[in-house]
Amino acid sequence: MSTLAAHGAAFAEAVAGFGPGAPIVLCHDDADGLSAGALLWRALARTGREPRPVRVIGRGESAWSPAIRDELAAHAPGGLVVTDLGVQAGAILPGVPTVLVDHHVPRSWPEAADAIVISGHADAPIPTSSLLAHACAASLGPADDLAWLAGIGLVGDLGERAASADFPEIMGPLRKAHTAKALREAVSLVNAPRRSASGDAGPALRMLLRAQGPRDIVAGTEPDAAALHAARAEVKAALDAARAVPPLFAVPVALIRCDSPCQIHPLVAQSWIHRLRRQVVIGANAGFRAGYVHFAVRSLGVPNLIGFLEERAPPLGSEDQFAQGHRRATGGQVRVETWNRFTEGLGFGPEARVA
Repeated sequence: MSTLAAHGAAFAEAVAGFGPGAPIVLCHDDADGLSAGALLWRALARTGREPRPVRVIGRGESAWSPAIRDELAAHAPGGLVVTDLGVQAGAILPGVPTVLVDHHVPRSWPEAADAIVISGHADAPIPTSSLLAHACAASLGPADDLAWLAGIGLVGDLGERAASADFPEIMGPLRKAHTAKALREAVSLVNAPRRSASGDAGPALRMLLRAQGPRDIVAGTEPDAAALHAARAEVKAALDAARAVPPLFAVPVALIRCDSPCQIHPLVAQSWIHRLRRQVVIGANAGFRAGYVHFAVRSLGVPNLIGFLEERAPPLGSEDQFAQGHRRATGGQVRVETWNRFTEGLGFGPEARVA
């Protein structure tokens, strides 16, 4: 049995232990998380379980928070399927069967009574959450027609070239059936709403739940499709302005600051790494959420950016999130005072401080 098939078998066994209430799918709001959430919802619906609407966990939210726990408890779900939101200790909703489908480096590990973990972070190559979700869907019934959703997540997280190199058995047929251009364009549109000032990924999720392929997203004319195009135009304008800001340097780090309500800091960091090949590039956004600095870290030369940050971490508070995500694409969201301690520790002067 392949690794992906084994993950799928574990998922089918976990779902068989769900209670009689309608299951709930929770997911992250990027292309990988949304496509994984849509894939799992559609697969569960085909089994007749009639899941409740997908709950997207957006900016400033945590699936492990008391607020989300209370919200979920009101629906008395028979089980939870949580994807692309990380792995950590603790129950999301105590007493309710929970499956975590994820590929990030675990923050900690839950007890078996709190969640069953289907994690790809130790696989080689590491699958995206959406690819894991497709394996899970296939364990419940026919899911070949949903493979394009895994393609959206693969291209969204890895890029089309790396996705094709790491998973040719998935991407090859998808490129033939849908074209690489359509997949890339769909990813760009699906990612746009969560990066916009509103942060509302709802239009993207709804498109993924009903589309039959990436062309339906790219060429759609309904209001949700129009919202994707409008959000992408908004984000492009903000990104163009941020790209004009010169970097600050404190060897080996290059820092590019921006102040935007749009989630452009990962795009800013990514846009500089080929020009600053020897640096660890940090894109930092002080305008995204009041009282916080959100930042993304990218590099062509440092293979473990989580380790790089952990070695330079400032004292962290309970509300700070630091060095999360992937070894090659990490970042965080920290209070302003934490950010200022962090930049001082890196060797930056007052020009890097946030008031």
